[in-house]
Amino acid sequence: MIDYIRKILDARVYDVAVHTPLDPMIRMSQRLNSSVLLKREDLQPIFSFKIRGAYNLISRLSSEEKRSGVICASAGNHAQGVALSSQKLGIKAIIVMPITTPSIKIEAVQYFGAEIVLHGDTFDEAYSHARKLEKEKGLKFIHPYDDPDVIAGQGTVGLEILQQYPDPIEAVFIPIGGGGLAAGVASYIKFLRPEIKIIGVEPSDAASMKEAISAGKRVILDRVGLFADGVAVRQAGEETFNICKELLDDVLVANTDQICAAVKDIFEDMRVIAEPAGALSLAGLKSYVQQNPNRTGALIAINSGANMNFDRLRHVAERAEIGESREILLGVTIPEKPGSYLRFVQTLGNKIITEFNYRYATDKQAHVFVGLKLKVSSEKENVISELESLGYEVLDISANETAKIHIRYMVGGRVSELKDEIILRCEFPERPGALLKFLESVGTNWNITLFHYRNHGADYGRVLVGFQVPSSDREGFRERLKSLGYPYEEETDNPAYKMFLHTV
Repeated sequence: MIDYIRKILDARVYDVAVHTPLDPMIRMSQRLNSSVLLKREDLQPIFSFKIRGAYNLISRLSSEEKRSGVICASAGNHAQGVALSSQKLGIKAIIVMPITTPSIKIEAVQYFGAEIVLHGDTFDEAYSHARKLEKEKGLKFIHPYDDPDVIAGQGTVGLEILQQYPDPIEAVFIPIGGGGLAAGVASYIKFLRPEIKIIGVEPSDAASMKEAISAGKRVILDRVGLFADGVAVRQAGEETFNICKELLDDVLVANTDQICAAVKDIFEDMRVIAEPAGALSLAGLKSYVQQNPNRTGALIAINSGANMNFDRLRHVAERAEIGESREILLGVTIPEKPGSYLRFVQTLGNKIITEFNYRYATDKQAHVFVGLKLKVSSEKENVISELESLGYEVLDISANETAKIHIRYMVGGRVSELKDEIILRCEFPERPGALLKFLESVGTNWNITLFHYRNHGADYGRVLVGFQVPSSDREGFRERLKSLGYPYEEETDNPAYKMFLHTV
């Protein structure tokens, strides 16, 4: 560990990076009855901590390596870090980005003068192409996290935290993708103040470090969620894993709703919009507080960045209340007869209705998709119990991803007769021709019965699609889907689908 302490103390970051403030979160501190502080890496010149590690590595290259130039693969913050560092040092830089990269990210990299190469639909494809170009052109590859100089550069965040807050600290919460920030910060803080807990936080659908530590070795996730794209890494780094498995006290996970709630928390406290990966650490901090009522010392979360597409804010706003357990989504069955709809609304009394979707389906029963605002999270069970005591059949769909992304916009789409329907939730790369490729492969052989797509400002779009597939064809159908390479989940047995969209 002493080698990393020397590297961190000797890190070259402040030619381009700044000492970011450690700001108190007044409202959050009052809510959690703890001193909560936020390390503001969103205030770096590229709005992310990534500039630290990139510049520290690139500035240490030999004269020959600098003349040859550098290359990296990234669709986000690391790309900007490499581009700005190279501009500052007068070095040629090539950034390989997936074709699906939003234009806002491409323009941000071009602003710093780097050459852009668009290749592949995924980061893995872009990464492979970058390593190929590295050899062909004799360039130096700049790894986003798994390099000692990158780790040391990120470790200066930990150095600043201890300089800025000499008082007792209970825990520091760090977002983890590949693990560079966590490895660097943990190395420094655990050496100087080993009593401080270092807790990593990952998305629940991209927990590569947590899985690796549990398994005792690095693992490759079959797939990762893309909402917190800054930490969507299938495999933790080799060097970062070796450090994190020894120094991290725990790794927590947070789901999309909890991350959205944390984005809202940061905005309400500081009028700052963090990217999902940047708010991830606060989501973990809040979970930690729930699990640890007896706390001593401050709780510090690192806001790692603020590079988020503006059109993603709609999705964040929709999901934040659920993540805070301040909204409940229900599917309620009521009698289909005059006055029953009015009586149901009257039953809700003065509760704040956030969403109400209804469409006639049969002359016996009606299904209502309703959202209700809660004053406190504990109110949820009381609401459900009250409705059930009045004879209503209630389905809690607050945690149903398909209901939240798709079905809430499709109420009223039930059909009277339809056999052999299969429902899939798929992810498409947001690029021209992706949907056409899918439809040409499966849409000509099997009848499409349902389709819903909504853009959430991400690199990948989410689609709910139905096919009419006889049982004798299902094995071949699934093989065809597998050959396309698009991630999908079958949702035919999803209770929200059965309530609102299934055959009457």
